Amino acid sequence: MNEREINVSFFRFEDLRIYAKAMDYIVWLYQQLPTNEVADNQKFMQKSFLRSAQDIALNTAEGSSRNRTQFLYYLKMAKSSVRECVVHTEIAFRSGVITEEAKDHSRNELMELTKMIGSLIASLQRSTIGYGHSERPSEDVDDMNIPEADDFDEMKF
Repeated sequence: MNEREINVSFFRFEDLRIYAKAMDYIVWLYQQLPTNEVADNQKFMQKSFLRSAQDIALNTAEGSSRNRTQFLYYLKMAKSSVRECVVHTEIAFRSGVITEEAKDHSRNELMELTKMIGSLIASLQRSTIGYGHSERPSEDVDDMNIPEADDFDEMKF
């Protein structure tokens, strides 16, 4: 086995920089949200915020095991979760749960994530152009054209 084969994880989504960045964001968010006694409405907001952040990683992971069309769908769901986190960030800031510095950090991380996801979506869509304007690739062909883990490293997302 060569070094490249050793470094590639069994679960391909773990090799995606989008997944790693989403995981870093989740950990950062856990560190930002207060753990002391909070009101029920704040608890609900925090749970919802964390769930949206987790959905970025979860949708990326789930989609990566599917065919290209489904992967695109899950990546778009991950992008929707990013937008949810933008709203949660503003709510958390306005309600005094996070500082302005934390708000700015959150927004910057979320902008980076949305750009990365958008780049991967565009890359996957470009690779279907060879099928013609009105043709849709079959599920079997679609499965064979998802980039391998090696290809993910070369893509900028």
